[in-house]
Amino acid sequence: MTACNFQRLAAFIYDHLFAHQADNQTDNQADNQADNQADNQADNQADNQYAISYPNHSESKPNMSRSITTGTLLLATFALLISGCKNELGESQTDTEIQKSTAKKVLFVVTSHDEKGDTGEKTGYYLGEVTHPWEVLHSAGYEIDFVSPKGGKAPVDAFDMSDPTNKKFWDDDVYRNKVENTKTPSEVNPDDYVAIHYAGGHGAMWDFAGNNAIAEIAAKIYENNGVVSAVCHGPAGLVNIKLSVGTYLVDGKKVNAFTNEEEVKVELDEVVPFLLEDKLIERGAQFEKSEPFQEHVAVDQRLVTGQNPQSATGVGMATLKELQKLNEATQ
Repeated sequence: MTACNFQRLAAFIYDHLFAHQADNQTDNQADNQADNQADNQADNQADNQYAISYPNHSESKPNMSRSITTGTLLLATFALLISGCKNELGESQTDTEIQKSTAKKVLFVVTSHDEKGDTGEKTGYYLGEVTHPWEVLHSAGYEIDFVSPKGGKAPVDAFDMSDPTNKKFWDDDVYRNKVENTKTPSEVNPDDYVAIHYAGGHGAMWDFAGNNAIAEIAAKIYENNGVVSAVCHGPAGLVNIKLSVGTYLVDGKKVNAFTNEEEVKVELDEVVPFLLEDKLIERGAQFEKSEPFQEHVAVDQRLVTGQNPQSATGVGMATLKELQKLNEATQ
């Protein structure tokens, strides 16, 4: 019972029980004096009639109706009191507890690498490949956390504030602070997350594939019946994820990513440490692709992958759909 219940109940009991007892005593004394002095005959007639009907309770007659009324009021108001306080405090507290217990979190992985090989060109995570999936999942009620190989502030690429989704994300103080203060892998508990999303950007080609700590986090989330998603160069984080049975996560699954043709078109095919399409095929993936820079999303067994920045929203929507299917299956 809440403090509201106790306070109201105490006040009610005092007002309607103890106070009435005092009133009863005063009223009884006054009634007895008046009866004795002014109307003994009428009172005796009433007593005799009451004694005939209730021979064992004649002494209780003056207080019985008031006691019954007070008791009834006490019980009725006590029930209303609990109901009222529950409506004022209990339901809102219960709603809060339910929200906390059903709150779902998704972990976004962003690169810590900020240079394209030895070209002197800067890179980082591709902003739209964070913001567009974020918009889809955040709008659906999911909380997003960020992790990077080194932790701390992640370098950003394709910083385009003409994109309203980018601007919405960047103007959100909470999430801008999160992406500028990313977690280190050691600070992440995989059990806290229902999905993990690898954002792209060329920097991912240098520090995703070799990061065993994040690969282990992703494997644990997946084997906890979670979803793994990645877009553009983000699938570089998938190439070395192994499941507990010893097979690669992508083995035998439909997958896509930034293609060899796209890498050639941006003239970085000889700069990146490996070609992502080739490496995923080497790991056993059934690689799918569309024409360069066309949207393409592949979904297979809770693994969601997108080909390029144009696929970022689609990856977010496909990830949400997979999560909704899992939620429905557990209900």
